[in-house]
Amino acid sequence: MTRIALALVLALTLVAGSASAERVNLLCSPDLAWCEALGPAFTEATGIPLEFIRVSSLDALARIRAEAANPVFDAWFGGTGDPHLIAMREGVAEMFIPTVWDDLIPELKSVINEEYIPLYAGAIGFVVNEEVLGDLPLPRTWRDLTDPMYRGLVGMPDPTSSGTAYTTLATLLQIFGEEEGWEIVEGIHMNVAQYTSSGAAPGQLAGRGEIGIAVQFMHDGVKFAAQGFPLTTYAPEEGVGYEIGGISLIANAPNRDAAIQFIEWALTPEAQAIAGEQGESFQIQSNMNTVQHPLAPNFDEINLIDYDFDRWGDPAVREEVLNTWLNEIFIIPR
Repeated sequence: MTRIALALVLALTLVAGSASAERVNLLCSPDLAWCEALGPAFTEATGIPLEFIRVSSLDALARIRAEAANPVFDAWFGGTGDPHLIAMREGVAEMFIPTVWDDLIPELKSVINEEYIPLYAGAIGFVVNEEVLGDLPLPRTWRDLTDPMYRGLVGMPDPTSSGTAYTTLATLLQIFGEEEGWEIVEGIHMNVAQYTSSGAAPGQLAGRGEIGIAVQFMHDGVKFAAQGFPLTTYAPEEGVGYEIGGISLIANAPNRDAAIQFIEWALTPEAQAIAGEQGESFQIQSNMNTVQHPLAPNFDEINLIDYDFDRWGDPAVREEVLNTWLNEIFIIPR
């Protein structure tokens, strides 16, 4: 083989090796079905392979922090916004302005001060199995959930692992203030049958009849009802907090260019439609041009509180809230 031919073979080998190395390693925090639908669609659109692991938002943040010196993952998809905000402020995630930035819903960008990229929005609510409650009345308020008649009938996620549960705690503390808010959290705790690591899991328990009332994001309740479970989803009268789920580029990502391509793609109307059409996830999608799924809860019909994303996304505030829950609420026998 001539030197020229050998050089050509080596060059082609290097190019092929470089192409095969391009991929996206994803931390994915929404429902598993949505996560599973992303990879094939992204690869079909770009030719870039994608692999993911499904983790809750707080566990994803913990992993990104732990691997900050030598990142394993390239991007983080979904999950409540507070951890994305923390990741940006701590420098373990990198903010950039995607090309579709001007197409994203302005209200979603403004309430988070444009500190991270909004992917979707969802509101906290009650997901109720009326068959399990039997003759008991439906809870209509947050205070109702503290009534002893619901003892052992309530399920909610664990705030130490689930961003859904932290959003719930922050909601109660904002509606009622610190003192009364913690009293209501304690009252609900006394009625909780099970804390789950996943934010959506309480709705599954309610759907199977293991509990009567799940406290979680309303879009998850809608999903389980669409799957045939006997569930009713609604917001309590005092109001509810909400999430603005994020999508983040991990700082010093090993496949940074591919990760940016994924984020750009994930914000397009075509990619966002996957949530409802294939992933059975019914959040409000962030792109103004995305056709919202008809089952997505309508924010215009929900009493949303003026959720303070800046304060409750502060790492010190989050740590204080979680420590209070662990040391003063969770330890109470029920």
